[in-house]
Amino acid sequence: MTSQSQGIQQLLQAEKRAKDKLEEAKKRKEAREEAIAEIDHYRLQREKEFRNKQTNVMGSQGNLSAKIEEQTTETVRNLTSSYHKNMESMMKKLLSTICDINPEVHPNFRHAV
Repeated sequence: MTSQSQGIQQLLQAEKRAKDKLEEAKKRKEAREEAIAEIDHYRLQREKEFRNKQTNVMGSQGNLSAKIEEQTTETVRNLTSSYHKNMESMMKKLLSTICDINPEVHPNFRHAV
């Protein structure tokens, strides 16, 4: 009988150790879940702050970018207008300089007698 009660005591102790391990595992799992939730909350908070800062910085850069784009468009428009206005006269000047040749003796040329 004593061997049976020792066996029962061992089984009860093993059951208690198993129950303790399960409770400890549950606590670790809960702690892990809490840590993950806290990390997610912190990450969302930091991402929100980052987006706010990015919006502030990019918003001002967006205005600057739009202003530069507008100035560039205006400059291109002015250059195109100037090109169309002066193209004809410049082509005439260029062709006349190239094609109208007046042969004359250079002033430094000494005529050998």
